Amino acid sequence: MRNLILVTAIFLWGIQINAQDMVCSAQDKAAFERRMEEIKALAQPSYGDTLATIGKTFLGTPYVAQTLEVGEKESLVINLQGLDCTTFVENVLTLGYLLSRGEASLDAFARILETIRYKDGKLKGYPSRLHYFSEWIANNDKKGIVKDITQELGGNPIMKDINFMSSHRDLYPFLSDDNNYLKIKASERYLNGRPIYVLAKDKIASKEHLLKTGDIIALATSIEGLDVTHTGFAIRMPDGRIHLLHASSANEKVEVSRLPLTDYLNAIRHNTGIMVARPL
Repeated sequence: MRNLILVTAIFLWGIQINAQDMVCSAQDKAAFERRMEEIKALAQPSYGDTLATIGKTFLGTPYVAQTLEVGEKESLVINLQGLDCTTFVENVLTLGYLLSRGEASLDAFARILETIRYKDGKLKGYPSRLHYFSEWIANNDKKGIVKDITQELGGNPIMKDINFMSSHRDLYPFLSDDNNYLKIKASERYLNGRPIYVLAKDKIASKEHLLKTGDIIALATSIEGLDVTHTGFAIRMPDGRIHLLHASSANEKVEVSRLPLTDYLNAIRHNTGIMVARPL
């Protein structure tokens, strides 16, 4: 049923994209075509394994911040050459869905990417982008793209004031527009009325056996006003442990964490635990 919901969502929401709403250079189009050629034989019996296998084709790709902050208005940016942690997850998910559907066109890629990246799958300006990752998970759960399994794993609800963007307006060029700013504040008020389920850092080790390769791991934080600082994919390595496949800002590239997830998190001072979303 959820797969049917996703197919319907992509058809209804994605079909509205037109050329002026999309940013894709000739180099990015060529990169997309190379990537589709590279992954066409990578489907695995498990969808999570398929996503991890696709994700590993990006190993070494440069980490680049703010790749979506392009131009004077919000556009659907397609960039497979430089990734931040969120765009890495979004692009891998989109490629995984294309592969599972036997599709390979740039138009299909754009439709799916819009569905994943924007509230209810529809690009309606800067505030429609899913900026806070807890909302990204909740909205994509609603769309049938992922399932938030944090509570099932033993995560507990927390209430937190989410206001980092509006409190740091100068960090976000599009928030110089008052209309964008007010809509972002409205989104924050909505988030502040809802609990976020987080699996506490000290409980992750006992639940590690329940995590699967391909699960989306979001790192919750104690930083004031912020819900999540980083994201990537769980990947079970030959040592039997779950590691993180992610676009690392520290090492400036897509990589698999050297340490298992639990040890990796222990080195992050503000980390409080994780949220886990399982792609469907």
